[in-house]
Amino acid sequence: MALITAAQVGELRAKTDAPMMECKKALTEAEGDICKAEEILYVKLGGKAFKAASRITAEGIVAAYIAGGTGALIEINCETDFVTKNGEFIALANACAKLIVENNPANVAALSVLSLNGGTVDLARKELIGRIGENMSIRRFRRFETNVKLASYLHGTRIGVMVEYDGANEQVGKDVAM
Repeated sequence: MALITAAQVGELRAKTDAPMMECKKALTEAEGDICKAEEILYVKLGGKAFKAASRITAEGIVAAYIAGGTGALIEINCETDFVTKNGEFIALANACAKLIVENNPANVAALSVLSLNGGTVDLARKELIGRIGENMSIRRFRRFETNVKLASYLHGTRIGVMVEYDGANEQVGKDVAM
């Protein structure tokens, strides 16, 4: 049996963002081999994602992204409002909105297979489910393209508006969206 150090647990936690005890258990099972422990965690955390998949996602956030004349609004749902404040959950929503603008996926299924952080959007979602322990789903999105300008407004994290406008005053576009 290999001696597991706090540094090893910290290194595995930094790589996977898995809970501390899960990292220690995986390292113990892998006899100190960090690569093998990562694989063990992937299987275990993926199992959590599978268990969570049947639970209802009634809360969520809306994220917006605009680049030039192209913009996107996306709604990503979770089980509780507590998770809507989680930085990783918000980052996932923002990254997905950016991917929509850059890649123009036809639907949620097409978005789910796009590349994100060395994997796919769906893999990133499942890994986040494993770390947080709540089901999450990408409910819907809308992509906007125009030859003029776009402005967006998010009211809290639950309501999103995107408007098309023509003119030099960006503040007017934001005010109309509001």
